[in-house]
Amino acid sequence: MSNPSTILVADDDRAIRTVLSQALGRLGHVVRTTSNAATLWRWVSDGEGDLVITDVVMPDDNGLDMVPRIKKLRPELRIIVMSAQNTLLTAVKATERGAFEYLPKPFDLRELVSLVERALTTPHAGAPAVPVNGEDEEQLPVIGRSPAMQEIYRVLARLMGTDLTVMITGESGTGKELVARALHDYGKRRNGPFVAINMAAIPRELIESELFGHEKGSFTGATARGVGRFEQAQGGTLFLDEIGDMPLEAQTRLLRVLQQGEYTTVGGRTPIRADVRIIAATHRDLRQSIRQGLFREDLFYRLNVVPLRLPPLRERTEDIASLVRHFFQLAHNEGLPLKTLDQPAMERLKSYRWPGNVRELENLVRRVAALYSQEVIGLDAIEAELAEATPAPPGAAPDTPSSEGLGMAAERHLREYFNAHKGGLPPAGLYDRVLREIERPLIQLTLGATRGNQLRAAQLLGLNRNTLRKKIRELEIEVGRGAK
Repeated sequence: MSNPSTILVADDDRAIRTVLSQALGRLGHVVRTTSNAATLWRWVSDGEGDLVITDVVMPDDNGLDMVPRIKKLRPELRIIVMSAQNTLLTAVKATERGAFEYLPKPFDLRELVSLVERALTTPHAGAPAVPVNGEDEEQLPVIGRSPAMQEIYRVLARLMGTDLTVMITGESGTGKELVARALHDYGKRRNGPFVAINMAAIPRELIESELFGHEKGSFTGATARGVGRFEQAQGGTLFLDEIGDMPLEAQTRLLRVLQQGEYTTVGGRTPIRADVRIIAATHRDLRQSIRQGLFREDLFYRLNVVPLRLPPLRERTEDIASLVRHFFQLAHNEGLPLKTLDQPAMERLKSYRWPGNVRELENLVRRVAALYSQEVIGLDAIEAELAEATPAPPGAAPDTPSSEGLGMAAERHLREYFNAHKGGLPPAGLYDRVLREIERPLIQLTLGATRGNQLRAAQLLGLNRNTLRKKIRELEIEVGRGAK
């Protein structure tokens, strides 16, 4: 190497300093190592070094606190931050304070060498750092130090200062909304609102009004103007949960918003600028839905700018112990006695498959904290709880949707609809909108059963024939004679 680069390494661990010195020296770099922050600062102040690699915890200072001071003195100097404190907050702080990259310990030496080469050759973007919030680790929405979660943290940290659209995928219970909230709470829009809407909980006929709002008189029951979720989220983040359940008609309108950056309310004519960051989530395989004609391919690529897959709990069992401690602490904060698990009980949790993922684990921990008097919970208690949690064979449960009555199904869907507003109220005109939602499939299925014979359908429904014709027009139902 004709012009070798000088790399400054600061780490309290002598073994790490030796390994890095040897590995980077073999590549032709000049490596200077130190165990304290004061020496590193003196080298940087003297203009030495083309790259800094520093640990967070050192005897005389904090590596994260040094990053903004180094960047202020020498903005062009790249910094790689290493840390055994492998939390989302560490990754976020490292990125926000101006580090080129965050690397959790223990790290793969080949990955670090590749990262060094990238840091030395990548052109400077000059992106400004985002101010750091003061939250500590206990307030973090996402917990875990497994390799799978470390990669999630690194991606999240890179996204905090952007408005890029993110698609979060993962099984139910993996914490998709928690990740969406982390992107908002630590991102550039954290001072704006975070608005969530669950597509699976909103009846099909109501989704457009829920998303975009409606004008007074735009449909039966619309006695006042309704504010949609896009308007509520102006300046902040709109989280579209279970996007795979969005009907095709609403997908078309959402695509238009993403393409044009504006929307109109239902019944409105004046375009409204959409100043929101979109984060979508689903447990479905959207590529399969595209092949089945249930999801628009062009919308998928608009939403899937940054794909983020959350691993199921069975793929990160090393996080179970820290999650259990966290959930026990939450239960204690709510007034329950503080509990712990013995080692056999903890090992049993690590061997369980967790079909309900982190949500199922949290429910079990809270249940154990409430129902068992001993301070240290043993294997017998865990076995009993896991036995109770084992799902019954298909069709065995009396309250499954397939066996519930129409009234129970309607109540379940409406309860989910109200819960989706998280304490708020849906737009006015709910009575007429819900009746319209029920009328459409009722009339469609009746016409199908009578092979499109409207006279027989009217008799079956107990309606006047003219009334049926009027409803067919209002609901835009296609009628084909002989169709089943």
